[in-house]
Amino acid sequence: MTQSDPGRGIPPRLELRDVGLRFGAVRALDGIDLAVRPGEIVALLGDSGCGKSTLLRAIAGLEQPERGTIRLDGADVGDVPAEARGVGLMFQDYALFPHLTAAENVRFGLHAQPGKAARAIATARLEQVGLAHRAASYPGTLSGGESQRVALARALAPGPRILLLDEPFSNLDRRTRDRVRADTLALLRETGTTAILVTHDPEEALGFADRIALMRGGRIVQVGTGDDLYRRPASRFAARFFGDLVEVPGTCRDGSVATPFGRCPAPDLSEGSPVVACWRPEAIHLGRAGVGVPGRIAARRFLGAAAWLTVEAEGFADPLALPVSGTDGRRPGEAVGLACDEGQAFLFAGSPD
Repeated sequence: MTQSDPGRGIPPRLELRDVGLRFGAVRALDGIDLAVRPGEIVALLGDSGCGKSTLLRAIAGLEQPERGTIRLDGADVGDVPAEARGVGLMFQDYALFPHLTAAENVRFGLHAQPGKAARAIATARLEQVGLAHRAASYPGTLSGGESQRVALARALAPGPRILLLDEPFSNLDRRTRDRVRADTLALLRETGTTAILVTHDPEEALGFADRIALMRGGRIVQVGTGDDLYRRPASRFAARFFGDLVEVPGTCRDGSVATPFGRCPAPDLSEGSPVVACWRPEAIHLGRAGVGVPGRIAARRFLGAAAWLTVEAEGFADPLALPVSGTDGRRPGEAVGLACDEGQAFLFAGSPD
């Protein structure tokens, strides 16, 4: 596996090498390698049970790997207790102390600071998250978005070497989530904080992180920028994770694969091997009948700014769901022609599943 490394030459803030961990017979982490540069935001992305939260807990010192090394600023922290690692933590339930005010919650991790200095830091952090006016409020009187921002201020108050965020936006409604997520990202950028975000949401990972580590079965299966993973997926699993696919089975013959859109070069696949050709729906375009692959609109679903057309097309076993503008006036029953952007097909060895 190769990693996209935008910070080549800069020593990593966090470095994981061959990290492994079992829970009984379950291999929760299996040979994890990852480097995170100072000021970089990395998302650990994957389905429930893939190991992303376990990996976060291992970095924090809350789980002890059975093999491998974890280094922070070049120092092996394998034997360093969680409270001495200089790591900030934010969980999805925020874990605010209900009997403490917002300001007291933020000061909680500043025991080493004199009282006056701790109060000044807490005030500054609450100002950064826009909640200085709620300093004396208790968690029970705060909204979900306000609670999340207090938790962020508390996590940042000690100046952690790295901030770990475990699905911190999942308990918010969509509108609040989008706003708080944008505010959190802006604050991390402003402070230059190195951070790792755990999420199961590809859209969140794409919009929040500099790089994404996609996990499956305790392993990191691909690391790169969002553009890398979306446009150059290393596997059909990675391609499917980031959105819908139109998939057509085929066979490699003479270095290419026949598809409804013509032959696609397949120089790296062996002769006679089964192949699945895939396209993102947005890479397939609808034109006038008689040009391209013949098709007919079977259904239309209007969503406001956009619409989805169900299209039955020659060479495709299943109807295609294709996005168009909400102003597109085509209706069921109309004949169309389909074309695709050249070079937009993904070819993966193997049979359909």
